[in-house]
Amino acid sequence: MDRDDEQVLRGRVYGHDHDDPDPGPRRGRTYAELVGGPLDGLLLDITGWRAEEIDEGAALPTELGRFPGGRALYEPVPGISRTPGPGVTCRFHYAGDTP
Repeated sequence: MDRDDEQVLRGRVYGHDHDDPDPGPRRGRTYAELVGGPLDGLLLDITGWRAEEIDEGAALPTELGRFPGGRALYEPVPGISRTPGPGVTCRFHYAGDTP
């Protein structure tokens, strides 16, 4: 991924189209910031996720990982507290790719 691709991804919500006129976060929603890996800088909408689901992390389909069409694995760092409420409440760190 080159520098231009990285800039396009920053501040966008995972799953929003690149040509969405407003690909950023929405008021009242809860997000995890994705750190590292192919989706670095994107926000993952975790609105409505239970604490157990957040603790499990996410396997996110992407064409940008080591396995195009595979999944990038992201998980929270153990022991890092989450901020309650809307906005960016936690970070999911890159843990690898899977086909």
